[in-house]
Amino acid sequence: MTETVLDTIDELLAGATDDVDDPETHYKLRSARQLLVVVKQRYDEFDEAVHDAVDDEEVMQNLRDLGYLE
Repeated sequence: MTETVLDTIDELLAGATDDVDDPETHYKLRSARQLLVVVKQRYDEFDEAVHDAVDDEEVMQNLRDLGYLE
């Protein structure tokens, strides 16, 4: 399974949440993790739209090489 930058950020936030006792900080960290879910969903939708729109495999590989697609 490939781990993305967003997955790594989520893991770091989860670890930070475990290390903090302040309820306000817990709330902020949980909110940040929820926002990551939204960003990941939008990224996945973008990735799918590009795959649907682009037929040229060379263009797709260039986009992957540049980090725009997984």
